[in-house]
Amino acid sequence: MFSAAFLVQALLASAVFAFPSSKERLASRRARRSGDVARTRQSKPVNVVTSPQVAAIAGNASHPEFSSNWAGAVLVASTATYKSVTGTFTVPTPKSTGGSQEQCASAWVGIDGDTCDTAILQTGVDFCVSGSATSFDAWYEFFPADSFDFSGFSVSAGDSITVTATVISTTEGTLTIKNNSKGTTATKTVTSSSRLCETNAEWIVEDFEECEGNDCELVPFANFGTVEFTSASATTSSGTVTPAGATIFDIEQNSVLTSVSQSGSTVTVEFV
Repeated sequence: MFSAAFLVQALLASAVFAFPSSKERLASRRARRSGDVARTRQSKPVNVVTSPQVAAIAGNASHPEFSSNWAGAVLVASTATYKSVTGTFTVPTPKSTGGSQEQCASAWVGIDGDTCDTAILQTGVDFCVSGSATSFDAWYEFFPADSFDFSGFSVSAGDSITVTATVISTTEGTLTIKNNSKGTTATKTVTSSSRLCETNAEWIVEDFEECEGNDCELVPFANFGTVEFTSASATTSSGTVTPAGATIFDIEQNSVLTSVSQSGSTVTVEFV
């Protein structure tokens, strides 16, 4: 017969495994994190590669910039200009590039993070693959804070998603995600002590970071196929603009992993 003390210990142990984390961002991914409650997820400002390894592509006028974490299009202004940014994309089915580790990528829109790197107002969807299993998380973030899940917001491969980041003030904004396929919408108003510059508006596929304390690293990058942002636009005090003329970023991590193009109100990001 088990003692009362043993039964209490067993119940406490089972409770630990039943509730491995109270963090919003980790809640929907706790099974894949094996109860690691110390790790958080964060999008970061663009990390520009100043000496691209692929010189032939580096000289291509349509791909003037490379980074280790961002692929997509970034509008840049010299003064506070951008008040909101929006785009629609279809959630891809990520595929593994090999190995046993979970691999991820993320599609999002945001304000700032390139020439202004002190704050980013952003929202999007992560897509991950581990073995044959895929998972998807809808999130919002006001960098330098960590990202958080839109609680209870369901996303599946093939869903049409519209994401919008709207500036209320330099320290406050609204982040909205709409699942056009499922007919659901979620909105969060967020604040920060770090101020937006409102000089960048972007449509990005990112290799985001996971952090343990101050120790952060890029997650293994998944083959996401193609993400196409359609109806991409940004709002200024003078009206609405498309990504035309935006700076194009491709991801380079020893080799170039993406190919980005822009036409009218469409930004296309391909894994290569």
